Amino acid sequence: MSTRDGTPLHTRVLALAVAPLLLLAACGGDSDEGLAPPPSGAGSTAPDDTGTADASTTPSEADDADDTGTATNPVQDGFNSATGGGGQDPPGETTEEPGEPKEITIGAAGDILPHAPVLANAQINAGGEGYDFSPMFADVTSLLGDNDLTICHMETPLSVDNTNLTVPRVLVFNSPHQVADALVGAGYDGCDFASNHTWDQGLGGLAETQQVIEEAGLQYAGPVADEADVGQHATYQVGDVTVAQLGYTYTIYNSGQPTTDVPPEAPWLGDYLWPVVGAEGIIADAEAARDEGADFVVVSMHWGNEYWTDPTDQQREIAAELLESDAVDLILGTHVHVIQPCEKINGKYVIYGLGNFLSNQSPDTTAGKLRPETQEGMIARFHLARDEQGDVTSRMEFQPTRVQIDNHVIRLATPEQNPQTYQRVVETMDRLGEDACDAEPMS
Repeated sequence: MSTRDGTPLHTRVLALAVAPLLLLAACGGDSDEGLAPPPSGAGSTAPDDTGTADASTTPSEADDADDTGTATNPVQDGFNSATGGGGQDPPGETTEEPGEPKEITIGAAGDILPHAPVLANAQINAGGEGYDFSPMFADVTSLLGDNDLTICHMETPLSVDNTNLTVPRVLVFNSPHQVADALVGAGYDGCDFASNHTWDQGLGGLAETQQVIEEAGLQYAGPVADEADVGQHATYQVGDVTVAQLGYTYTIYNSGQPTTDVPPEAPWLGDYLWPVVGAEGIIADAEAARDEGADFVVVSMHWGNEYWTDPTDQQREIAAELLESDAVDLILGTHVHVIQPCEKINGKYVIYGLGNFLSNQSPDTTAGKLRPETQEGMIARFHLARDEQGDVTSRMEFQPTRVQIDNHVIRLATPEQNPQTYQRVVETMDRLGEDACDAEPMS
């Protein structure tokens, strides 16, 4: 695959003026021990444990299961990056001839975050010998498989030999390789691993994660362990339609805020940091994918404030820059562990946060310190069509989901089953205003 032209990435740092985010972005949820009380003087009111939210206030947000609190969304000003999309042809000239119409349905779901209790349930499912995560996906397999392609976000490293695995209350993760097998069985075609846990197991762990994902038969997007692979992206071929997926994270070292820091032994990982490359660099990567034959380009973004329902101003600014470019067709947001709303920009969608698809996060597992929303996720479905002139039209549907904590089975949320989750997710999707996103629930 081609690499981005220009100055080496680790010497190019995009200037940011980022308002402080909450620290400790480590995705806790293993138990109710070691939790600190919320800080005094917090700003807004959290939803209670019954799942009712006060829509008149900004939802409370927690840094992580070990240090949670309430706050209002900060305004994050000062993000400067060049607007992409390329220049226009000289008057009277045409550089592109009409092409064939293309159409595809893409499915996506939120974070795959196997905490230690999830691993323990997988051991029980396997009869004590190895790990079996497949039963956790049984209720959602038909929906995941009912797309032309389906994409996951892998939050944690994966181990080739199942050593040094995740343990309770240690917020440095490593998951069994059987996770990838379960994802294939559930209907996924690929995953990104652009996460704040990219470096949890160092460069070796990054290499193993990519190896496990690819050997399971999944496409891989995101940071790579070998500098020679810089510029590669996931490529999906569905009939005559080619889809490229790119993945970016806000940190390599699991910082609590966007950072430009990269490991000295792997400076090329800056290519996968959106605080380094900015919208301009992502657009350049998307244009390169187009040049290599992609009909559609999907960008996976690990961003936002953990446990905050509202996207930050910075998320919305980056999304607008990307979707105003002809190079990017869809943005899938991860990281915040709750559902964030969608927005339609230039006829194309961004879902700012897909929520947790599989995790142990909940009020019950954290002595009430985490919000009910941390048990919730969705399966999003995007119908993308490109006409002969290259214009893209999009339509979005979504199916709310909820993790049943006692066995970590992912359940559907409908008006009849898990109705509080269903109502909350549906309302959240319109949080930016009724005209911001026209996505419709599947049930």
